[in-house]
Amino acid sequence: MLNKYPLWKTLMVIIIVAIGALYASPNLYGEDPAVQISGKRGVEVTAATLDKVKAELNQKQIGFASIALENGQLLARFADTENQLKARDMLDSALGDNYSVALNLVPDTPEWLASLGGVPMKLGLDLSGGVSFLMEVDMNAVITKAQTEAVSDFRSQLRQEKIRYRSVKKAGDSVAIQLRNEEDLSKADSFLKRTYRDFLFVDDSSTLTITAMMTEEKLKETREYALQQNITIIRNRVNELGVAEPLVQRQGQKHIVIELPGVQDTAKAKEILNATATIEFRMVDQEGDLNNALNGRVPASSQLLYDRDGRPSLLKKRIMLTGDHIVDANSGFDENGRSQVNITLDSPGGSKFSNATKNNIGKPMATVFIEYKATDRKNAEGNTIFEKKEEIISIATIQARLGKNFRITGSGSPSEAHNLALLLRAGALIAPIQIVEERTVGPSLGKENIELGFTAIMAGFALVFLFMMFWYRAFGIVANLALGANLVLIVGVMSLIPGATLTLPGMAGIVLTVGMAVDANVLIFERIREELRSGKTVQQSIHHGYDSAFSTILDANITTLIAALILFAVGTGPIKGFAVTLSIGIVTSMFTSIVGTRAIVNAVWGGKRLDKLPI
Repeated sequence: MLNKYPLWKTLMVIIIVAIGALYASPNLYGEDPAVQISGKRGVEVTAATLDKVKAELNQKQIGFASIALENGQLLARFADTENQLKARDMLDSALGDNYSVALNLVPDTPEWLASLGGVPMKLGLDLSGGVSFLMEVDMNAVITKAQTEAVSDFRSQLRQEKIRYRSVKKAGDSVAIQLRNEEDLSKADSFLKRTYRDFLFVDDSSTLTITAMMTEEKLKETREYALQQNITIIRNRVNELGVAEPLVQRQGQKHIVIELPGVQDTAKAKEILNATATIEFRMVDQEGDLNNALNGRVPASSQLLYDRDGRPSLLKKRIMLTGDHIVDANSGFDENGRSQVNITLDSPGGSKFSNATKNNIGKPMATVFIEYKATDRKNAEGNTIFEKKEEIISIATIQARLGKNFRITGSGSPSEAHNLALLLRAGALIAPIQIVEERTVGPSLGKENIELGFTAIMAGFALVFLFMMFWYRAFGIVANLALGANLVLIVGVMSLIPGATLTLPGMAGIVLTVGMAVDANVLIFERIREELRSGKTVQQSIHHGYDSAFSTILDANITTLIAALILFAVGTGPIKGFAVTLSIGIVTSMFTSIVGTRAIVNAVWGGKRLDKLPI
């Protein structure tokens, strides 16, 4: 029989639309102002922290909606932003430097819906409000650091080859290596040129000096690596702010653009982003007297440092390895069930660490966390001056000669080991960075953009609705039902896709989709009218109308989808947002306008002896 869907196909349409409606529904519940509390550098947020926060809030008579421990972080919800701000200020002071207290907005989705994976759409900066930063990487510091490492490498390699030298030191943009005699000069020149192919070496026999300069390719590679690593680290850092979908991308040769939608606490964001952190491994000075060091008599080759609990240790100044060479780190347990951190180095780091530890087996080694925090002071060039802070995060005994893969024990609880692994894996910024531009979009402006975008979508929907009702009568109602289902599916899919963010241009894409969604039905309905005028029966007209128009609809939508995918591939920011909603809208509109409307038409008019259609 013509125009009768099997039951399974009708049920499939109903189930797909129902699932879309289910996952679109979290967007109806709004968001709560909240304060997010997380531990710094291995500090664990526990039930005791929760009890302390509750006690502090009750003591200060600050009302809260709920407090819960979620994913190792504490989330306190409030009824309004006034109590949220009061709580942030009070808790920041009460909890001290071991905890990060940040403002946030969290979805008010019911627990049963959240347990099914239902979350609202992520909103872009232009809709939710937030802050945007343009940050500049200090490329001079990058090159200086690379040259300093080259000095250390040249010294160790020349010693290993038993080539005597007087000095190896930085000299402006190059490294000057002064040898003892012409024979050593010749040996050093031959060895260095063979070993370090990314350096240019020029020897001067009159002064017994070799000048080493990085090649242009090496300089470019060093700068590129610094920029890419900083981008990766910043992405991890903004997680401390609780930002759902931050945008972190490069701009030009030395700039990074960071957009933090929904962030209210710009001061906290600047503090975290401005900090430059790195990791160093150093030997503990067992020969020096710790008591003398505490009294101000620190050996020239050592340094007095403290851990986060204030315990002092005397460390050698010589750096065995920096965190730049760490390519992976993860936490686990040793054979005795104690927490440990497994570390993997790159090839140069593995070779360097092997040489540094072969004569130190059985001796304690410290992992030092170094952070550069921006101050209010400026240097002569107008750049921000950074303050250096050093802290011991782990001291462990070297059990064997360490190479590319090794482990650190004695890191405390499993949570501390996990946090240390994260820190080692993603804590080393190559060079200081500073904010050179800041833009803030207020929540009120974001709310206004949402209202204007929603009004545009509803206006477009209403006009299309009236036109279809007037021109196609009952079939117009079918098209309008499909259009409504299409909007629901777009919102549901956007809510389900991780990383999909709705922006103002994205809302423009939805408005465009509203018009395009009924375009397919216009083609189908006009074809049905033609078939009826040519004398075909009602059922034949419906059948041929859908079948004949399908290829035209498919071709038109595929070409538009190709254009949308190209926009997504080559575009950035707003263009990507437009391309995402347009692509999703094309796919969902094809489903609703062809499969969805046909299911309704078949259910109402299919398989019946009819003389005319309300079209």
